[in-house]
Amino acid sequence: MQRLSQNGAADATRGLAILGATGSVGTQTLDVVRLFPDRFDVQALTCDSNVELLADQVREFRPACVAVGAPERAEVLKRELSGAASEVDIRVGTEGLCAVASRSDVDVVMGAVVGFAGLRPVLEALRADKQVALANKETLVVGGALVTQALEEGGGQLLPVDSEHSAIFQCMAGEAERSVEDVVLTASGGPFWDRPAETFPDVTVKEALDHPNWSMGPKITIDSATMMNKGLEVIEAKWLFDLNVDQIEVLVHPQSIVHSMVSFADGAVKAQLGVPDMKVPIQYALSFPARWPAPHERLDWGALSRLDFERPDPQKFPCLRLAYEALQAGGTAPAVLNAANEVAVERFLNEEIGFTDIPRAVETALERLPVHSDPGLEVLVDADREARHLVKELALPTPN
Repeated sequence: MQRLSQNGAADATRGLAILGATGSVGTQTLDVVRLFPDRFDVQALTCDSNVELLADQVREFRPACVAVGAPERAEVLKRELSGAASEVDIRVGTEGLCAVASRSDVDVVMGAVVGFAGLRPVLEALRADKQVALANKETLVVGGALVTQALEEGGGQLLPVDSEHSAIFQCMAGEAERSVEDVVLTASGGPFWDRPAETFPDVTVKEALDHPNWSMGPKITIDSATMMNKGLEVIEAKWLFDLNVDQIEVLVHPQSIVHSMVSFADGAVKAQLGVPDMKVPIQYALSFPARWPAPHERLDWGALSRLDFERPDPQKFPCLRLAYEALQAGGTAPAVLNAANEVAVERFLNEEIGFTDIPRAVETALERLPVHSDPGLEVLVDADREARHLVKELALPTPN
């Protein structure tokens, strides 16, 4: 595996694998690659079902290997590809993701698969001594202890891509771990921060998908509307930075200019600021420890008149409270939280349940399913499956 020189410059072009190449983070990662074509060699791309877009990406970047979610999608991809791109090695399913993540010609793995499916390939990448840029927060939510173990056993490196965790990572650069007092994760508040809670049962899918600041996939956009996204980030921060639950605070910051803050033992506070643009933390994770000049949008200090902060209301946004409770419970509780939320969000997007049924379903799963302490991967898989089954079958009133 190629190493970084002491001045932060790469000694050679970096072999790159993008897990989840057709999603929001994956496509923006390729935008960054286009800015620095001489620094990356795209060796592998994966997607679950959007094989048409994946085929376009294969024709442009000519990876050696791709992976898709199911055998029938592999057949569609074969038909989509022609000419020089047709010799690409096509893998399938979780095993395909793991094979891509651990390839010998890959130095950097962008982990942007949505949900629980991202855990196993990230574990394989770390065990194979890869630098993993992690955009899949569920990997640490579900398997934080397993990821920590894989980091200790292998020679890999884990770098955060979420804008909030990237901000914390940048603020901590050069600081001793023991000097950190606490961290503040900022939240946009989503589309419903100012909306009265009593109207939440009437929220439509279209309204929930209309995020004021960020362009993201549908699942994470709904998570932002419920503030479950921030709850998952609280759990992720615990594992990324070895923090206690009482060291992690959430503040709503509607402008999304301050991406997060770190307080230190001497009373000093560092914050990382910037225009809302996911390509900036993506690039930082790919270029670390260097900062490469890029034409991303700059802050206009003359137009920036105010920065607002407010503590969230856990009664209005119960998903945030449930995430803190799952983190406190430990063991399989975060896996249950994550799986129950994924299914509840899917049911909401399909208009089977209402917006307020999402936290109701998650809380039901946490109450009904037992918590297993110190779980291995198979126990986590079982907990994930049980939570999904419970929420899929949960009887909830059909929304109006």
